[in-house]
Amino acid sequence: VQLQASGGGLVQTGDSLSLSCAASLGTFSSYVMGWFRQAPGKEREFVAAIDSSGGSPSYADSVKGRFTISRDNAKNTVYLQMNSLKPEDTAVYYCQARGGSVVATTTRLYYIWGQGTLVTVSS
Repeated sequence: VQLQASGGGLVQTGDSLSLSCAASLGTFSSYVMGWFRQAPGKEREFVAAIDSSGGSPSYADSVKGRFTISRDNAKNTVYLQMNSLKPEDTAVYYCQARGGSVVATTTRLYYIWGQGTLVTVSS
């Protein structure tokens, strides 16, 4: 079982960035996928999640209207398109997975996660 996030980097305020998470989960299409982030000195927080079939997207208020989560079950990949980035979006971004069909916004409800990717937004 492995999740590998990629696509992070250094960008300026207002720029866009697209993250990807490649998963080796067996039946990827049976997992709810979520993106979480952790800034230095802060707890990990929910960003976005999507159900196993690509529906019911859920977003944190802080990213709603700017970020879009999607997935391609044929490619075992979940994406996070981030637009209008702000310095407060700076964090390590992790993708996480949980079984079942219910989208959750709490990190402890996701029992699979991998290495993150660093996003730095300069002002």
